[in-house]
Parts: sequence; C-alpha cells; structure tokens
Amino acid sequence: MIQKKYTYPSVLTIAGFDGSGGAGIQADMKTISALGSYATSVLTALPIQNTTGVKSIFNIPEKVVGEQIDCICEDILPNAIKIGMVHTPELVETIAEKICQFSHIPLVFDPVMVATSGDHLIEEETIQSIITKLFPLADVITPNLDEAGILANMSIETVEEMHIAGKKIMQLGCKSVLLKGGHLKGEKLTSLYFSPHGTIESFEFPKYNTHNTHGSGCTLSSAIATYLSQGKTLLDAVSLGQEYIHEAIYNGRDVAIGNGNGPVNHFFNPKKLIKNEMDR
Repeated sequence: MIQKKYTYPSVLTIAGFDGSGGAGIQADMKTISALGSYATSVLTALPIQNTTGVKSIFNIPEKVVGEQIDCICEDILPNAIKIGMVHTPELVETIAEKICQFSHIPLVFDPVMVATSGDHLIEEETIQSIITKLFPLADVITPNLDEAGILANMSIETVEEMHIAGKKIMQLGCKSVLLKGGHLKGEKLTSLYFSPHGTIESFEFPKYNTHNTHGSGCTLSSAIATYLSQGKTLLDAVSLGQEYIHEAIYNGRDVAIGNGNGPVNHFFNPKKLIKNEMDR
C-alpha cells in the first residue's frame, strides 16, 4: 500500500456554469489549475450562454447546492473558497449557512451581477441578502464598476468616484474590497484595493484593444483564491491575481473564439501542481 505523504493546495469554487468555457466554473477551474492548485467545484446555476450573451438561466435547487458543498468539504477540505454567481435569496441563505462553519478558510466573493455582454444575471431582491449574509463572511469582494455602482447606488466614471464608491461599499460590512476599474475610459486600467486596515492601494495596468475579456472577473477572483490557498497574504494575493489576469488578457487578445466577447488565455504560463507535505 502506498503511503500518502503529499497533498495539493485546493480551491473550492461555488459558481455558475458557462458552456462556452470562458467564464463561471470553467474559468475558475482553468485558473486554479494553471496556477498550481487543485480545483473542486459546486454548481449554483445553469446559464445557457456563449460569447455573445446569456440566453436563459436555469436554477439548481438549493438542497442540491447544499449537498454538493457538504459532499466536497467532508472529503477534500479546501484551503480557499471562491464564490461567484449566486442569484436567489434562498441560494444565498443555503451557501452562507454551509460555509460559515469554515470561517478559518480564506473566502473570495465575486458578486456577479452583470455579464461582460451587459446581461443582468441576478434578481434584484437577492442583492440585500448578499450584503447581509455573504459580505461579512468574505475576506475580499471583487466588484466591477457596474456591480459597484449597484452596491453604492451611484454612477462611477472616474477614479475619484471609485474612491467614493469603494468607501460606501466598505460600510456595507465588507472586510476588504477590490474595486475593478476595467470599464473606465482611457488608456490605463486602475483598480483600488480597500484593505481591512483602512488603507487604499492603487494598481495600474495598460489597457489592450481587445474584446477577449469574457470571464475576466471570474478569473481574477479565482486567481486571488488560488494564491491564498498557497499561503500568500491577502494583499499579495490581490496583487498577484491582478498580474495574472492582466497577462491572461494580453496573451489572448488577438485570438478568435466565438463571435462575441472571447475568453482570456488562462494557460499562457501554466504551473505544475504544488505538492505540500502532509501533516503526520
């Protein structure tokens, strides 16, 4: 009998489906794998979509989602958790009830409300449930400007307005917020990280002329969770995650996949699975 001496750092993604392979659970698992951790998953919804947009969304029963979480975590306890698409209050309640028992595990929450195509993916009554149930559990939330505008109840068109919106979102009970500025006009991409210590870190990258950004938010939040699973600090994980998505967009900028917003290149520099020695 082979004695088990090693394990892989693992990340559990709790998110929706994307049959076109660029976003949702598919993007999450590609990202986690490309960065050297082991991916497990729980499906929350079945959107019918491709690169041109979302056609319809089919619900996964809350009981099924809860049982998926129980089944995975009793066997492969994750080193980090990423939550993506959660589109009903009942689903929020189920997920929050299940993961609150894992408060020692780093949690990244991407409050998916609007797709790259502009399609709204969340029911209005779900937003307050997310704020009260999931925001307090997450170590960092990662809204884009559309989502931040919904949460802060304001339009965001400048970096100065990003500062105002980020502070408002922090007041909703978040531990930290990475406010993504990819939708700002201009040649630079600016994101702001509002830390648990009250500081604000600014990250700047050049923008690329490409429509291949489908799933970029899913990819970024999964990258942050992956780096956390490998023992990085929250600030380092946020910084490294942004570097990864920036390179993934650059390396996929001129590739034609589908007729709409194409995917990023998750595997521009894949890492081997990390082996950690098991505790005896």
